[in-house]
Amino acid sequence: KNKIAFTSDRDGNYEIYLLNIDGSEQVRLTNNPAGDGNSSFSPDGTKIAFTSDRDGNGEIYIMNVDGSEQTNLTNNPAGDGNPYGNPS
Repeated sequence: KNKIAFTSDRDGNYEIYLLNIDGSEQVRLTNNPAGDGNSSFSPDGTKIAFTSDRDGNGEIYIMNVDGSEQTNLTNNPAGDGNPYGNPS
């Protein structure tokens, strides 16, 4: 809690970062040649959904809030994007 996920191209490529709401402890969560963005926390705050074009088109991925276990959820030839978590 009290974290913000955001996208930055500060290193020349769009990646997802996490920081405290006071701006401290900025941590890079993704690191690959493709662009990553459109991050959204899961309702319980344990996962981050995001969009990546790692396979040449937009796909929705999910990862733990520490950046581990990045998994493609929508592996298909169409472009997918803008994931948003919603409590059930």
